[in-house]
Formats: sequence, structure tokens, C-alpha cells
Amino acid sequence: MAIDSSVYGYMVDEHEYPDKKVILEEGSIGDWVYVVLEGQVKIKKKTAKGLVTLATLEEGAIFGEIPLFLKREKLRETTVQAHGPVKVGILDTSRLDREFELLSPQLKGLIKTLARRLSESIEKISQVAGR
Repeated sequence: MAIDSSVYGYMVDEHEYPDKKVILEEGSIGDWVYVVLEGQVKIKKKTAKGLVTLATLEEGAIFGEIPLFLKREKLRETTVQAHGPVKVGILDTSRLDREFELLSPQLKGLIKTLARRLSESIEKISQVAGR
């Protein structure tokens, strides 16, 4: 997946991580939103069977957005780990939040619904994977 050019306008920093380095830890507090610039990351969730990989994200994929749009505790729902060397961009969450608040109530509601469905899907997939 290519990186949408509009994403670059929101980037405030870049970080590189070596293979297997944890970028986000499930249960930790944080509100940064990331975009994969180079390489891949694994999305993992704690289950009864241990840590299970739910997805592999590649260049252009964004992660860490659920707390931003659902306006709830900033607890991370998954662990994100480098799969090989990876470079990520960090997005300006203050700017994203300000622009989100300018949207119509209907569009904000739609985005919140999509984020909530993603969160619920993560939970359901992890339950099935943990059996």
C-alpha cells in the first residue's frame, strides 16, 4: 500500500525500530498515531494462548488511531512490533484532534462508529485466536 500524500502533512517525527522491537505495548498509555513508512509491523493481542498475531501492516498503514477517535482512555488495545527493520512516521495528534472536532456531527459519528467497529473486531478476532 502506498503512503497517501496527505499523511506527510501530518507527520511531526520519524523513528526507526530494529526487528522484533515493540513500538506500542498493549495496556500502555499513549495517544500517538503512526504510519508505516518502510517495512512491516505485526499487530498482536494477549489471549489465553499467549500473544497472538492478528495482522501484518505494511507501508502506508496507519495504527494507533482508536484512542484518538473514540475519545476514551488512552490505553493501547494491542501490541505493535517491528517485523524486520521498520521506519514509522508519528502524526500530529493535536492537529488531527482539532480538525476532527471541526467535522460535522454526522461525519464524526461515522468515524467513531468505524473506530468502535475496529476495536470490537480486534476483540472478537483475539477471542477466536485464543481458543
